[in-house]
Amino acid sequence: MRGYKIFSGSACTEFAAEVCRTLDVPLSKASVKRFSDGEINVQISESVRGRDVFIIQSTGAPSNDNLMELLIMTDALRRSSASSITAVVPYFGYARQDRKAAPRVPITAKLVADMFETAGIDRVVTIDLHAGQIQGFFDIPVDNLYGAIIFEEYIRAKNLPNPVIASPDIGGVTRARYFAEKLGLDMVIVDKRREKANESEVMNIIGDVVGKDIIMIDDMVDTAGTMVKAASALKKRGATSVMACATHGVLSGNAYENLNNGELDELVISNTLVLSGQSDKIKVLTVAPLFAEVIRRVYHNESVNSLFS
Repeated sequence: MRGYKIFSGSACTEFAAEVCRTLDVPLSKASVKRFSDGEINVQISESVRGRDVFIIQSTGAPSNDNLMELLIMTDALRRSSASSITAVVPYFGYARQDRKAAPRVPITAKLVADMFETAGIDRVVTIDLHAGQIQGFFDIPVDNLYGAIIFEEYIRAKNLPNPVIASPDIGGVTRARYFAEKLGLDMVIVDKRREKANESEVMNIIGDVVGKDIIMIDDMVDTAGTMVKAASALKKRGATSVMACATHGVLSGNAYENLNNGELDELVISNTLVLSGQSDKIKVLTVAPLFAEVIRRVYHNESVNSLFS
């Protein structure tokens, strides 16, 4: 085997270090600097000739800087004769812009996919894309991992008296149903109407929630407005407790204020993004060992899907 090396962008240094500890390999060295005007400058500090290379970099806030850093690092590795380059992107930014929801708007997720390929990325590994069809925007292999695997054990350990899975909106029904089937639980739906970006109004609860311990499932939580309003509506309908599980803790704007002042009892997220604040209601689970195993399997040409079977 040619051997592989793992590099990290500046958005994921701790995450990448945990992945490397799990795999018992060193984190390869690269210098990422910025000129005084903000331009990014990358220099790979060791030979990668003929090696399979993995770059770990989330493209969350500051999204544009982190995205450009990933692309520039890819170009540096390609010009250094790396055999293959896999982008390990725990959080794939711009994923919410996956379709034309209004006239004269871009499909930015497709643009980002084209940029990945043009830069020279051969494969993408990510987790819980906001929209599954984004995989089709790429002409290279994409491994979209399921975040549910990390929440399953945590929820079972809580031993909730009357657990029920909930989707916080109609669009998340498929994700919530998958989780409900994994745990053997019933499911309810929070039907909401979104007036504009980052604002939502809860309209109706589909299903019986009286005396239930609700577990809401989503791919990401941004301002937490949807989660908090859904929790309030569920408790008004008789729910005993409401917790939420979301793979990506974007938590921008007034998210921490919403969480601290709202009726959501607990928010469980993963470490795909570095948190910008703190809240006693937030529990962070790590997905680094999962990504480490996927990197090992990709390198050895083993099945990734069997992890979730």
